[in-house]
Amino acid sequence: MKVMLVNGSPHKEGCTNRALEEVARTLEGEGITAEIFWIGPKPVGGCVSCGACKKLGRCAFDDVVNEFRAKAAEGDGFIFGAPVHYAHAAGSLLGFMDRLFYANGRAGAPNVFRNKPAAAVTSARRAGTTAALDDIQKFFTLAQMPIVSSRYWNNVHGNTASEVEQDEEGLWTMRQLGRNMAWLLRCIEAGRAAGVALPEQENGVQTNFIR
Repeated sequence: MKVMLVNGSPHKEGCTNRALEEVARTLEGEGITAEIFWIGPKPVGGCVSCGACKKLGRCAFDDVVNEFRAKAAEGDGFIFGAPVHYAHAAGSLLGFMDRLFYANGRAGAPNVFRNKPAAAVTSARRAGTTAALDDIQKFFTLAQMPIVSSRYWNNVHGNTASEVEQDEEGLWTMRQLGRNMAWLLRCIEAGRAAGVALPEQENGVQTNFIR
């Protein structure tokens, strides 16, 4: 089993990465393969609603979004992390997720997220973490992904990775998140082995309120 962890910070080895490393180490200790994917330092734009993904099965803008989309098929679980900017998750991660999730499963391409566990992780110097967690977790509810919790909100505090080392409670929370993710993945694996089928999918209906 494998968990893909996305570092949505412009800093490759900053506070967000330190939090994800703690989760990854815990997953590895539980026998789960963990891979951290960094979206990079460049701004990542959001979806422009061009509709091309409905024909291509991927985003029309061929960048880090499609790169991760190709790797995501390997994942059994996902963790998306971001720093807090102006009391919300960093804009590049949200743009990345907008396009990644909107293009998922289009034009006959496989749906790589449905029914797979997911979690959000945020980092901040001080405040805004719970609002940022909410930003990220909304993607999971729309994608039919079970949300994995920890023993507290999934965040760490610090202005640098070395300061995060002092947030003992935050790192404890990350370790428990890793254990809970590993447990849920094993439960899903056991259910699959026992013949528990995935939920039936019904054709969607869209209702517009302005006619």
